[in-house]
Amino acid sequence: MLRLTDARTGRLADLPGGPLLRISAAGARAAVVADVLRRAAERGGRRVLLDAAGRFEAHGVAPPQDLGGPADVVVGGYGEGFRLDVPPAPLDPGDGLAARLAVLATPYREPLDRAAEDVAAARRRLGQWRTLVAGWAREPGRPPDRASVLAAETALADDLDTPAALAVLDRVAASPDLPPGAKLETFVAVDLLLGLDLVALIGR
Repeated sequence: MLRLTDARTGRLADLPGGPLLRISAAGARAAVVADVLRRAAERGGRRVLLDAAGRFEAHGVAPPQDLGGPADVVVGGYGEGFRLDVPPAPLDPGDGLAARLAVLATPYREPLDRAAEDVAAARRRLGQWRTLVAGWAREPGRPPDRASVLAAETALADDLDTPAALAVLDRVAASPDLPPGAKLETFVAVDLLLGLDLVALIGR
C-alpha cells in the first residue's frame, strides 16, 4: 500500500482507493515524480492515468493522458483532493534521463537547489550503472534478487522514497554475493519502477 505525505495535512496517508487512479502534475520535476508514482501504483495492480501539463518525454514521462474526470492526486500543483508538495525545479530537456535521476536522488518534498551539479553527478552515476548492466548482460542469466526488488518497492511505498530505492541499486552493484545475471535482472526489475533505461548500452 502506497502511503504519501498529503500536503493538505502534512501527514502520511493512503492514496485514494478504487481501480482507477487519476494523477495530474504541474512542471517537469512534478511530472517525473508523478511518473514514478504511476509506476509504483501499477506495480501494485492499480490502473493509472497521468496528465502531466506539458511534454516531458525527454525525462521519461509519457505524453499527457485524458483523465476523464478530476485528478485523485495532484503533484506539484493545486486542486481538490490528495496533493503532493513538489518544489519546482527547471529541467533541461537536453539532460534527458540524467535530469530524471537527479530528481529521484532528492526526496520529492525537498528543494532541488543545485540542479546543474546534481545533473552532472547523475549523468556520471547513470553512465556507470549502464556500463555495469551491459557487462552483466554478457554473463549467464539468473533470477532477480527478490529481497532487493522488495526493498525498492517498500521504499517507494513509504512516501515515495526514491533515494532509498536508488540505494538498493548501489548495494546490488557492489554485492560480492550476487552473480552478474542476478544483478542484471534485479536492475531491470527495479528500473521498471524508476524509468532510467538502465539497459541502454546492452548490445552496443
